Amino acid sequence: MSHELALQKALIAHLAGDAGLSALLGEPARIWDAPPIKPVLPYLLIGRCESRPVAADGGGVEHALTLTVVSNFRGTEEAKAVLAALRQGLTEAVLAADGVRTVSLRLTFADVYPAPDGIRTFAVLRLRAVTEED
Repeated sequence: MSHELALQKALIAHLAGDAGLSALLGEPARIWDAPPIKPVLPYLLIGRCESRPVAADGGGVEHALTLTVVSNFRGTEEAKAVLAALRQGLTEAVLAADGVRTVSLRLTFADVYPAPDGIRTFAVLRLRAVTEED
């Protein structure tokens, strides 16, 4: 059983069902682990996932997951709005898929910055999650 894949599936399902986030990322919400060749912006990219086993009952795994918002809105307003919706949607969320659920989920870091091309803006959100088997 892949805790990493289950966490990603649960995260995408949870975020895609969030009305506030869908208002910003479209319907269906543009949430991918690899964007299409010519993506519509803004979108959310499920990026790097580091994981390590946790010595606990239930076969726990600790994850450090990076989410990246990509926006082409001039300035940081749109990226910050998506970041705020992510914060609201993930605070105290319990995620579950494929027999794996989160027992802990917290936001650990956020950064909003312009891309070197001056056209796009990025917002990075890092999460720490601990999962265990149901």
